Amino acid sequence: MWNLSFSPPLVIQARVLTRLPQEFRKPVSNAWCDANKPGHTIDSFLEGPSFDRAGNLYVTDIPYGRIFRIAPDLEWSLVAQYDGWPNGMAVHKDGSIWITDYRRGLLRLEPGKGDPVALLGHRNSESFRGMNDLTFDFDGSCYFTDQGQTGLHDPTGRVYRYSTPGGRLESVISGVPSPNGMALDATRKVIFVAVTRANQVWRGPILADGTVSKVGAFRTFFGTSGPDGMAVDVDNRLVVAHASLGGAFVIDARGEVTHFVKSPGGSTVTNVAYRPGTSKLVMTESETGAILEADLPARGAPLYSHQ
Repeated sequence: MWNLSFSPPLVIQARVLTRLPQEFRKPVSNAWCDANKPGHTIDSFLEGPSFDRAGNLYVTDIPYGRIFRIAPDLEWSLVAQYDGWPNGMAVHKDGSIWITDYRRGLLRLEPGKGDPVALLGHRNSESFRGMNDLTFDFDGSCYFTDQGQTGLHDPTGRVYRYSTPGGRLESVISGVPSPNGMALDATRKVIFVAVTRANQVWRGPILADGTVSKVGAFRTFFGTSGPDGMAVDVDNRLVVAHASLGGAFVIDARGEVTHFVKSPGGSTVTNVAYRPGTSKLVMTESETGAILEADLPARGAPLYSHQ
């Protein structure tokens, strides 16, 4: 029988690792700000943390179409700036960076070789709603969310699987009210989707043919926003950034919250990533343009890019 006694989560205090340098903070009004932060002019909105094999951390800046690289010595450099709204990122095994861009679809960036190029801009001539996040399985197939402005009022978001090689695109979950962050478990046999406007994380088994079945609500939260980016550790704990509660939740395989990683300042924690081979978690705090770091109980699960 299950032990049904619940303990309050342990609080892990995150620390500021680095901040977007002042030289890159030049706020101007633009369409992304008008739609997502009405009445405010912001100098950045950081997202999409992803590490390469050399230990560099890449992050996106959605409203200004920027991709930054943060070196191990914490020096920031601008890798690309283009006409788009880049959100999620994942490093491919070949060293390229795949980007889910809200306006332009699925892109591929080779650092040092110019702007990102399009991999997938539409499906059967129909535009996507607005891509958000992505991850790879062990075979290199890419799962990504198509969120747009969906929500409980319009539950039409989708999760797709883009198989490589071959370029086959399949919708694996539909009818989602705001699919945002996503992750696969340590075995790559379970998919997790952060459903922001429902304030839930959904879970579903991945079948042998790559399709998804029996999707259910794994964990429900609260707040004015909802769960966002996610990461998995070697013990199959799921780390869930919450964009309005000032931190990230660590959830065990039963769906119980075991830890809360608390931001030292700023409540808009949008995404998370493990430094490869370690138990150090980095988080993007988009309200203040900061990268946070915390020590968690276990190492992050192996990534496709580091196989």
